[in-house]
Amino acid sequence: MSKTPIQVNCPHCGRKSTFSPDNRWRPFCSERCRMVDLGEWFEEEKRIPEDAPDWPESGHD
Repeated sequence: MSKTPIQVNCPHCGRKSTFSPDNRWRPFCSERCRMVDLGEWFEEEKRIPEDAPDWPESGHD
């Protein structure tokens, strides 16, 4: 019995992409989409929101 590979949408272009070790660019569909996404992070076009939830104090000083 062979497993059907999981299909996901590429985070950059939305094209279907195989999410398996056979796709070296996963979750992206290609190296190009991966590099474009990385460039957007470097240019700060994408960022983690500043209003992230406050985490409880760990009790360590």
